Amino acid sequence: MVKVEKGDVIRLHYTGRIKETGEIFDTTDEEIAKKAGIYKENGVYGPVPIAVGAGHVIKGLDEALEGLEVGKKYEIEVPPEKGFGKRDRKLIKTFTLGQFRRQGIIPFPGMPVEIETESGRKLKGRVLTVSGGRVRVDFNHPYAGKHLVYEVEIVEKIEDPIEKVKAMIELRLPRVDADRVIIEVGEKDVVVDFTPVKDEVDRGTLALGEILLESDLKFLGYEEITFKPNVEELLKPPEVEEAEEAGEVEGTEGATEKVEGAQDTVEEKAEEIPEAQVKESAEGEESGELVEGNGVTKGTKKSETTEEEPGGKSRRSTKGRKTRRTTTKKTTSKKKTKASENKDSE
Repeated sequence: MVKVEKGDVIRLHYTGRIKETGEIFDTTDEEIAKKAGIYKENGVYGPVPIAVGAGHVIKGLDEALEGLEVGKKYEIEVPPEKGFGKRDRKLIKTFTLGQFRRQGIIPFPGMPVEIETESGRKLKGRVLTVSGGRVRVDFNHPYAGKHLVYEVEIVEKIEDPIEKVKAMIELRLPRVDADRVIIEVGEKDVVVDFTPVKDEVDRGTLALGEILLESDLKFLGYEEITFKPNVEELLKPPEVEEAEEAGEVEGTEGATEKVEGAQDTVEEKAEEIPEAQVKESAEGEESGELVEGNGVTKGTKKSETTEEEPGGKSRRSTKGRKTRRTTTKKTTSKKKTKASENKDSE
């Protein structure tokens, strides 16, 4: 009898439905997805690898997995506060009809909409009513306030350290062949070399996958994590790589800033992704919505709709580099002035 504990890496089969309506909203079973009308052509089906307690699945399900036996089937009920959250009236906003029409949108009840805030953040909601020139939009998660029921089966408990790392790669980068990735595992350190497959996946996707993987591997207890190529290398523009290959360092400052800006963008995206993560999260899906048929949900969006990010983005400072360049110019100017004075005195 093998039981699951927090920190274990397992493969899990499950189907989630809404208790109140019986609606199936997520499943790892391809046939069930087709029957429920939630099948996706690009979905990834089959037992999903997760680390128990790492937030890879919805909170209530994650907590309930501890103590279950491998190979047995269970039915788990998850209350709203540990599922997609309770309904929050503050997340129901009112807009003028003109705000929609200026964007060429004619709203109607039940219509899904996307609102862009002043800071540029896009929020997804659903039109509740259209009346008297006013449009009420609900930004609560569609399943907020609902009780969830999961039918689960723990298929496997992974014990081998390298296989655990492969499982996390499969979770974050499902399109990458984890068997071709070179993995070196120590007691507290791990090296993950994507070189053999780096040309087969979008660089931005791979960079985001590495950021998410780092968090997973730290959860598993690794303190020193090395990726090859690393995030910074993956986000270098072609002009920087060409300059480096040619041995040219000067004159690439602008391109370097592009790297730093791109890295900031990827890191911001990673921060926006909630704890309940998906297998396809590294494929560029936005957080806050269900991804049916991939074995995991992305979690709720309730906090995302009420808080806006600050307008400014953090960037690495280049002040030191610019200061050194200015100092060099001043020194040169002083030398020319002194030489001119010496010539006049002669």
